[in-house]
Amino acid sequence: MRPHRTTDTEDTPMTFEDGPVAGRVDVHHHFTAPAWLDWAEERGVVNRERLPWWTRWDMNAALEVMDKTGISTSVMTVAMLGRFRERTERQESARIALRAAADVVEERPARFAFFTPVFLDDLELSRWSLRYGLDELGAVGVSTRTSMDGVYLGDESHDRLLRELNERSAVISTHPMEVPAGKDGGSGLPGMPPFVCDFLMDTTRAAVNLIRNGTLDRYPNLTFVLPHGGGFLPYMATRLELFGGHLTPGIEPGRVRDYLHRFYFDTAGPMSPSATPTLLATVDPGRILFGTDWPPTPAQVVADIAAPALDSDPALSPEQLRGINRDNALRLLPVLDRSAR
Repeated sequence: MRPHRTTDTEDTPMTFEDGPVAGRVDVHHHFTAPAWLDWAEERGVVNRERLPWWTRWDMNAALEVMDKTGISTSVMTVAMLGRFRERTERQESARIALRAAADVVEERPARFAFFTPVFLDDLELSRWSLRYGLDELGAVGVSTRTSMDGVYLGDESHDRLLRELNERSAVISTHPMEVPAGKDGGSGLPGMPPFVCDFLMDTTRAAVNLIRNGTLDRYPNLTFVLPHGGGFLPYMATRLELFGGHLTPGIEPGRVRDYLHRFYFDTAGPMSPSATPTLLATVDPGRILFGTDWPPTPAQVVADIAAPALDSDPALSPEQLRGINRDNALRLLPVLDRSAR
């Protein structure tokens, strides 16, 4: 049975076909290409059996969870696991993965789109990915890590890349991948997977770095999408306003408020009756986007918990819910409008 929502003034159920939950656009969908896994395993880069279960992306499984939750279109973030030392290997890795993403879109153009990756540590590889992914294959934007090797997005070493992205008026989907080492070289708090807490902090640090460095003032054509509701940023925004002067360089309170309304935020993970009011009070509701974080977030969680919780969230009006589920994404990425109908 498909979930529905009613309002205080209207008893008619709002279904996926008609109402604020119609035709969702998912901007947070991880894609590990089966063709890439074959290629990487042949070269001894990965061992498929030792990889997390969510790396086994399958179109039928993707369409099943999309249909259950009313998702018309998913925008894939192209994943490539393993680290390559040589640029030629990295480029070939990206080429295999991007070609596979384009093949998915070619097969199901109404259901899928994708971001092309850029690499914070390699400007030339990023330029190649822009030409191949955006210009040749039709990616709708770019994706990047929030940090790499301890260097956070917005660092001065990224200026040439950001300048080129600014010239393209790029939409940049961000995501954490690495966290500071904990005890004995482990990740963060022993026994706690990094996605529980550390990934949110990594996103928060990247956002603060973008604010501190005035990235959107220097590159006003850029649009950043922060995952997981912006990490802890909305919750600690007032703290940043009060104590931003202690940073180097310092942050004026007005800049914090300005950037909070210039970032986009996806719903993967944070939306709940306790979290939603903070997000709505802090950021522009027109810049909140629906995101599932599938398949790392299992299909059952997406379909039975996360999506219904969003649809029944008492803090959201029907208009806000429609915006989050669909309209905000189509304003940000109008190229999706044809495929999302």
